[in-house]
Parts: sequence; structure tokens; C-alpha cells
Amino acid sequence: MRWRWVLTWLVCAVVTIGLVALWARAVPEDAASASSVVAAVVGLFGVMAMWAWRRNPRHGAASTPVQVTDAARILARLVRRQWRNEAALRQLFDPAPLPVVWEDCPLRRVTDHRQLIGDPVTCRADQADELAATFRGLPRRRLVVLGPAGSGKTTFAVLLTLALLRDREADEPVPVLLSLASFDPSHETVETWLRRRILADYPQVADTDTFGPSAVVDLLADGLVLPVLDALDECPETGRAAVLRALNDTLDPHTPLVLTCRTDDYAAAVADADVLVGAAVVSPAPVRPDDAIALLRLATPPGPRQEPWDALVEHLAREPEGAAAKALASPLTVALARAVYADAPGDPAELGDPRRFPTAEAVEHHLLDALVPTLFARAHRTGPAGWHRWDPHRARRYLTFLARGLEARGTYELAWWQLYHWVPALARPWRRAAVWGGVTAVAMPLWLGSFYVLLLTAADAQWAPAEALMWLPTTVVSVVCMQCVASWIAERPSGAIPPTTALVLIGLGGGLAASSPFFFVELSRGSGAWNALGTAATFAGLYGFPALMALLSSGLPQPPGQPQRGALALRHWRQRLPAAAVTVLAVTLFGGVTLAALAGGSFFESDSVTAWVHGMAFGAGTGAAQAVLGWVRSTTSPGEFTTPKTSLRADRLIAVVNGVTGVVLTGVPIVALNSGTGVQPYLIWQLLIGVAALGLTGGALTLSAYAWPYYCAARTVFAVRGRLPWRLQTFLADAHRLGVLRQVGPVYQFRHARLQHRLAGVRVPAARTAPGRADAPARGRAS
Repeated sequence: MRWRWVLTWLVCAVVTIGLVALWARAVPEDAASASSVVAAVVGLFGVMAMWAWRRNPRHGAASTPVQVTDAARILARLVRRQWRNEAALRQLFDPAPLPVVWEDCPLRRVTDHRQLIGDPVTCRADQADELAATFRGLPRRRLVVLGPAGSGKTTFAVLLTLALLRDREADEPVPVLLSLASFDPSHETVETWLRRRILADYPQVADTDTFGPSAVVDLLADGLVLPVLDALDECPETGRAAVLRALNDTLDPHTPLVLTCRTDDYAAAVADADVLVGAAVVSPAPVRPDDAIALLRLATPPGPRQEPWDALVEHLAREPEGAAAKALASPLTVALARAVYADAPGDPAELGDPRRFPTAEAVEHHLLDALVPTLFARAHRTGPAGWHRWDPHRARRYLTFLARGLEARGTYELAWWQLYHWVPALARPWRRAAVWGGVTAVAMPLWLGSFYVLLLTAADAQWAPAEALMWLPTTVVSVVCMQCVASWIAERPSGAIPPTTALVLIGLGGGLAASSPFFFVELSRGSGAWNALGTAATFAGLYGFPALMALLSSGLPQPPGQPQRGALALRHWRQRLPAAAVTVLAVTLFGGVTLAALAGGSFFESDSVTAWVHGMAFGAGTGAAQAVLGWVRSTTSPGEFTTPKTSLRADRLIAVVNGVTGVVLTGVPIVALNSGTGVQPYLIWQLLIGVAALGLTGGALTLSAYAWPYYCAARTVFAVRGRLPWRLQTFLADAHRLGVLRQVGPVYQFRHARLQHRLAGVRVPAARTAPGRADAPARGRAS
């Protein structure tokens, strides 16, 4: 709080000194100037005092118990809806879940003391009641799910989540399935990560008007959230032990928890850290061939297409230890065989050919290679209306490019807002500064040329090339300077420069860079140094102040770590209207004060009344734009969980609204000031080029703070090169509906990690069907 008041007094003091010097030089005998100075400082102090007194919503106010209960109920409904949809797309219940038996893991070194974990655990994944009862029967309701690649760990987590939600009591925790791939314990705590992910994946819970300001914090603190953490093995290898330590050190040992991981990776993490305290550990038994064939038969339409399965059954009976039998012991292979043969006109009997498939690995690779062409060929042939019928070969090429990109970055999550990292020109902060400068340099002549044509046809104006050419370098230099300052700040350690200080530095840098050409132009015209300095100060304010206001609404002009969320809706408008009105009034006063101060400079010769009138008009428009932006950001869509499509739509909406706001903030001040100077030659021309130049600066500045423009740029680059389709989101959505991709909140993943490896050309050893028996003694707390 103290630094807010220090900044308030410092800004007011600087403004006071500047206004006194400015008015004393411009009209030293005008008594109205003194009153303007006093009014400006008082108004500025009032606005900044409101900002300094602003309460942090994380402190003080809290959600009521009723609001927390309602938040838990809504969260449960959203989680249930999300994973029911995902289970349907993954065909987990069509015709039925695969009857995989899960039982106590035989590896002694990964299990805690028997006194802490209770009796041995055995359950079937296809029995929802048994699954939920088994978990609720654990002494601490903590479970680690292990298994090799393709053993159905994620499927188990989805089925357990839905089973617990089906008959959840009001006081039971809500199971929330989250991928651990985005958790870095060196940068955030477990609680912070859980809170961030829940707010990002389920933004409706962040509705403070309905659930209060601390609903998610209270849900976590009261134990009303059951984290179901999937895929510890998808974290960086060096960080898995740190994740285990963070879970043991920061969570209460009695906090319910579910964790999935590959067996070998979990054993390695336990060797470096410790077992998950109080957690039972289960692993799958191999799938019985009869169960696999029975499920595949049920998934195949009755009639002649059942006959090829008979031939495969005969082969399995003759070769119970053959490659096909070993391959079908894995849930992954069963799922692949269903997609390739049961849902398509293929011949499963070919899996019994020992020359083509001498090993289980060969069977798996064949099914992985056939998956994408088979699914896209079927959709191309029989897809419903509204589907884009993708060419199977192109679809495989697109997916191969995505798989290689993910492998190169060591991740399994395809986040659309991170796609710009794949473009070298956008990946580095300093390169992005050059790109934005180049975009401005290209767009500026086109913008000014369109206005010139308009004036020639409508106003018969004369060409003013010198004036127009002066605006071009000014705008480009200003944009490049602000982007360079932002790039320098972005490379500093996190928290080294406070956010407000960073934005002030960027606005100041842009204002000084923009004013320097006008200083030298005035000197070249024979003006005195004081007049040239006054003109430069005026233009520094014209660039710096609007840029700072635009930055306060958008943030640091660098790609964000997460996309923005928001929506256009009138929910809770009665509660939000007073805050919006206060925003409009505060910004109106602030804008009027500042523009009235700028109007007294040497470049503009407006009288005080006109300057105040136009300044207030500008402030009112700016305040309205800021109120709309704040309204959009604080609004969530009812009953909606986050998907890649909804997150992209929300970020695009806020980027467009803030881009228009940036144009208004930086383009209108010069119009307001010039309109009070009386009729001058080519006034309309001056106004339009000013709006074009300054507005372009504001638009580039605000848009560069959002993920959507960078995504559009990266998508365009790859589409031009033929590596990705132009309609990328449509392609990804279709791949998800076909079962090639799976959706986890706002990101996509390949349905199976081994599919990503196979498409990327990464050779991995064949998956084992069950973990081996351990003969090593326990480590750490295990016994």
C-alpha cells in the first residue's frame, strides 16, 4: 500500500511543476491558468488517491459458506459435463469400458507402509460402483495409478472421476482431473497451480458476483477439491521428483489425491524423493484375450463383418503366446484395433500373420500407422454434414508436423497460445520488437495513403508530403522503442520490476522516442531551444500518456503466459454498473486534466475552456471504453468449461475490444486538441494523419499484449508453408472428434503418447503389459 501513496505524491508533484512552468511561459498574466493548475493537480490527486486506496480482492473480503457450497456444486456439474463429453468421444462407454483389473502394485519400493494405506486393493475399471467404493474405502483416499505406456491409466482416471461424481454427497470433495504437464514446482506452489488451473479450466467459478472473491481458495482450503493429477511422467524428467516432494511437503497428508504415472518413471522419482505419503498404489493386470475379443465383437456391427474376428480368435487359440496375443493384452492396442477394424472395413485376421507381425511391437506400430489414415478416410467418405472432409494424406502430414513440434519442445500439450514459439521471428523478445516495427512501417504508408485518397476526392486537399513523412518515422520509432523496452523488461527475472513501473517505463520510452524528431524539426526551422523543447514535451505527452493508459488496460506488450478469459453478457449488471460508472468518471477527470495540461503547450494554442471541454470529452470516451473492457474481462459464460475453441474466442474478443480502445486512447487526443485551435489550412488532413499515426501505435501496443495476434501470425506462417491448414482450429476439432486428439481444458493432446512418438519418428520400446516383480527392499518411507 505504501508504494501506491509514494507514487501518487510523486506523480502529482511532477505534474504540478510541469504545469506551473508551462503556463508561466505560455500566458504568464492569465489568472485562469493558475486555477487550471490547481484544478488539474486536485483532480489528478483525487483519481490517484482512489487508486492508492483500492483494496486487493484477495485480502479482507471472503466468500460466504453458502457461496462456497454453491461453487462446489457448480464445479462438480462442469467437471461431470466435461468428462462425460470426453468419455463419449473416446468411446469409453461404447459399448462398455474394457474390463481391466487393477490391483496392488507388486513393486514394494513405491508403496507406503501397509498401516497407512490399508488392506490390499482390487477393483475393475468397468464397474463404476466398485471403483468408487474402493477409493472411498481407502483410509486417506489417496491413490497412485501405475502402469506401462498404453495400460489405460488416463482412462482409469476418467472413469474414477465420473464414478465419484455420479453419487457425490454435498460435503464430499469434487474430483477435478488435471494434467501435470503444466506444473513447475520451481515457479509456483501446488496450491497456486491448482487455483490457477481451476480458474482457467472452469472460469464460471471465478464469477465473484455469484461465488464471492475467494471461492476457489476456500474450496482448496476446506478440502472440497479432490485433485486427480494425470501423467506425472509427462513432466520433465528432472522435475518429477520435485513434484513428488511438493505434493508431500505442501499438502496435508490426509488430503485426498489421485496420481497417475508410468511405473518406471514413478519408481525413479521415488528413488530421488519419496513415496506419496499414505497412498495406495495399483497397477493393471494384463487384458484377457477373451475380454478383448468380446469387446471388439460388440463394437463391430453384426453380420458378415463378425467373421474376420473368428479367424483371429482361432489364431489366438493356436498361438496364446504369439505376437497378436501379447499385443492385445494392452488396452492401448485394443483401442487401436477397434478404431482400425471394428469401426472401419478392415480385416483383423491379418494381425495373425507372423511374417508381417513377428512381435507385439510390430502389431502396435501397424495399428498406430493405420489409425490416422483410417479415421480420416472414414470421415472423408461418410462424415456428417458440416464436417470438413480432410484429405487423409494431408491430415497425416499436419499431425506429423504437430507431433514433431511437441517432441522438439519436450511436451505433450498443444496449447494454441504457445504456437508462436515455433516461429523463430516470434520466439525471441528482441525479434518480436523488430517484427512489430516492420508491421508498423508497412501499415503506416498504406493507412496514410488511404486517407490521402479520401481527402483528394472529398475535400480537395493539397498534398503535404513533408508533414506525412514526419509522422512515419515518428510512429515506427515509437513502436520499436516501446517494444524494445518491453523486451528488456521481459528478460528480467520475474518480479524484478513491478508491473506499474514497467508500464511507466514503456510509456516514457515511447514518448521520448516519438518527440525527438519534432525537437530537431523545430530547431531546423529557427525556433529557440525553449520552443523546440516545449514542442517536443507536448508530443512526448501526446504519445506517452495515451500509450500509458493503453498499457494499463492491456498489460505488458509481450505474449502472455495464458490467454485472457471473458464474455459479452449482461449478467449481474446491477452490481457491476456502479463500478463501471466510477471507472468512467475517474478516467474522464484524469483524461481531461492531462489534455488540458497538454493544450497549454507551445504547439497547441487552445483556450483553457475549449481545452477542458475537449479533454473531458476525450476522457469520457476513454472511460467508457475502459469500462466496457473491464466488464468483458469480469464476465463468464454460464455453465461453460474451457475448451481450446472457447479460450481462443475469449482472447480474441478481449484483444479486439482492447485494440479498438488502444486506437481511441492514442488517436483521439490530437483530434480533441486540434479541434479547439480554430480553422487552419489543411486541418482535416492534420487530424486524419494524426489519428492514423497515433492510432496505429496504440493498436500495435495493445494487440501485442494478447495471445490471439501471435497465434494468427504463427498459423499464417505455417499455412503459407503448407505445414498446417488455414482452418487450424477446425482441423484440430475434427481430429478430436475422430479420436486422434484428446482435449484437456484449453489444450489438445494426442490421444496416446505413443501415437505422438510414432508420428514424430521417435523410437520407443514396446510397452509391457504389466509391471515386473520387484525384489529390491523398500526405500524411504516404503516398507
